[in-house]
Amino acid sequence: MALGVLDLFSIGIGPSSSHTVGPMRAAVRFVRELEAAGLLGRVEAIRVGLYGSLGATGIGHGSDSAVLAGLSGLEPETLDPDSVGPLVAEVREKGTLHLGGRMSVPFDAQTDLTLHLRESLPGHPNGMRISAEVDGGLIERECYSVGGGFVVTAEELAAEKEAAEAIDTVADDRDGHGRDGDAIEFSTADELVAQCRAHQLSIAELMAVNERQRQDDELLRKQLLDIWAVMRECVHNGCTRTETTLPGGLKVGRRAPQLRSTLEAAEYRASGSLDALEWVNLYALAVNEENASGGRIVTAPTNGAAGIIPAVLHYMDRFVIGDGPGCEGAVDDDAPGDPGAASDDAVVEFLLTAGAIGILFKRNASISGAEVGCQGEVGSACAMAAAGLCAVLGGTPEQVENAAEIGLEHNLGLTCDPVGGLVQVPCIERNAIASVKAINAARLAMHGDGSHRVSLDQAIETMRQTGADMKSKYKETSRGGLAVNVVEC
Repeated sequence: MALGVLDLFSIGIGPSSSHTVGPMRAAVRFVRELEAAGLLGRVEAIRVGLYGSLGATGIGHGSDSAVLAGLSGLEPETLDPDSVGPLVAEVREKGTLHLGGRMSVPFDAQTDLTLHLRESLPGHPNGMRISAEVDGGLIERECYSVGGGFVVTAEELAAEKEAAEAIDTVADDRDGHGRDGDAIEFSTADELVAQCRAHQLSIAELMAVNERQRQDDELLRKQLLDIWAVMRECVHNGCTRTETTLPGGLKVGRRAPQLRSTLEAAEYRASGSLDALEWVNLYALAVNEENASGGRIVTAPTNGAAGIIPAVLHYMDRFVIGDGPGCEGAVDDDAPGDPGAASDDAVVEFLLTAGAIGILFKRNASISGAEVGCQGEVGSACAMAAAGLCAVLGGTPEQVENAAEIGLEHNLGLTCDPVGGLVQVPCIERNAIASVKAINAARLAMHGDGSHRVSLDQAIETMRQTGADMKSKYKETSRGGLAVNVVEC
């Protein structure tokens, strides 16, 4: 899979990139394939099966609703999050699906959409099958949501595995240039740092070179700043909600609005010198409470870990570059304490650097909680955020690699055991803790010269091996850990 930085940061809705965004994209893709083949108007019935982790936690993650929205023609990047609930309710009530938003087919949500709680498909823990009856025949697609909203068919997954094996057997291209002549290739952190040194580039500059194979610098900058704008809006929304309780049976209360009020109180002062970290906690909680309620989110690189990079970016924006804390100004460039456009260059550098690290996780391990546990989600996001901040602080490529390694190493073995199948407990707090950890990792790396005993490549490989050894009950099935030891009601 050829990856760019924008593949790691995409706009979608909560609560899960792999369980909500991915299934929705798979459904949209299936409908488009039918339409391209001229078959959409001849569909007589649609059936969907969710398997593995999608089946086990699909209700809590909104997978069933996401599939219905996707089949109805809604896309995660552009839909109004508030439109999904009424659409799903209408499908369930009327027993009719408006396929692709164009034609009606009968659909019984109880029988035509099945969650296979203990059955998995061979390619990945997040498997699904979509089939359409057309002129008495059956058209079926087996596809997988492999983390971060990425979706591949069974055939594509097999081809990717073959390509990866072929790449591993081919001798390295020592000058680092790809077939296009301008891209600078890397597949490991060691190669990334070596290429930076060979070409006298920072990690962000190297990523910008590679991104020019896709779009020009001006468009890339605009797209990255658009991602930042959505992150800021998400923090603002999470800080200003009037609802006191998150949806779902756990009845988890929203904390971000009250915490914001506390931090903005003139008389409030954190004990010691932790004022900045209090705000970091707020930013992370705000994002993940929005995610838990199905709001608009940037996958970074997943929804379950979506609060970490925005929280650290806000810390950078407010406390490294800006002139103080705040929340209202998160979406208002003219608000006091908001540096606004002055920090755009830093935001672009941060996201390009974080994206390079995210590509290493996607290429050499996984960002899917259903595949390697939460170490693949929170661990990768923590490493990416640490790398991005370290770069903005002036870190060398070696120091940036060290920051990412520290961020990952101390999340190794982290299980994914959401209580009730909801992306709430322990997910929301876990983002706040990892955000602080990422800041500490970046600052710790800046106190060194980049040399360290454990490399990022070794930590990523350890994460992959640990995920393979981890029992499935600890990988987003809600059958182990906190999910079984916490009473839901």
